[in-house]
Amino acid sequence: MHIGIIGSGKIGGTLAAHFATAGHEVAIANSRGPETLRELEAELGGHVHAVTAREAAEFGEVTVVAIPFGRYTDLPSGAFDGQIVIDTCNYYPDRDGHRADLDRDATTSSELLQEVLPGSRVVKAFNAIRFDDLREQARRDGAQGRRAIPVSGDDAEAKTVVGALIDQIGFEPVDVGTLAEGGRRHQPGTAVYTVDLNAQQLREQLESAPKHP
Repeated sequence: MHIGIIGSGKIGGTLAAHFATAGHEVAIANSRGPETLRELEAELGGHVHAVTAREAAEFGEVTVVAIPFGRYTDLPSGAFDGQIVIDTCNYYPDRDGHRADLDRDATTSSELLQEVLPGSRVVKAFNAIRFDDLREQARRDGAQGRRAIPVSGDDAEAKTVVGALIDQIGFEPVDVGTLAEGGRRHQPGTAVYTVDLNAQQLREQLESAPKHP
């Protein structure tokens, strides 16, 4: 599969390594340009290619967005049409600036991303795990008790594709609902955010958590 990644930081770089190890072709971009990614490109081998953000978005069947949420409106418009977009972003007011609609829980950051990428199918995943856990806890042997990754989205087929990628790189996908409902259940401040849980434990924790009205 061709996978684009916009954002070469801790989460984006770690996912690039996982996907390349799994045999996917990866195009990765950052805000500073492909020349600044030559070292990462060389480190990760021939499956990873440094490109511009627009090229990364147009490259893949799936594109990962792994940038600070506050910059989501800088994404190349129109480049994501027909794409499955994996949203790893989190809203941190101290970093991103306060947004009244998010502060009063009127929407979620993933729903806002979907609004600016209307031709895409956004799936929230990899936002509730620390990058070092993402790097070190992959268990590609399919063993029971793997670390669970909550997944939310409005398109069932897109969630299935993302779930298969999660499984392939060594984690257990757990569908937790739509962007509106599910996204609220694994964003910062929730009981499952950055907590090491297997699939059963994650489901139990989510079941006991209060539902959004």
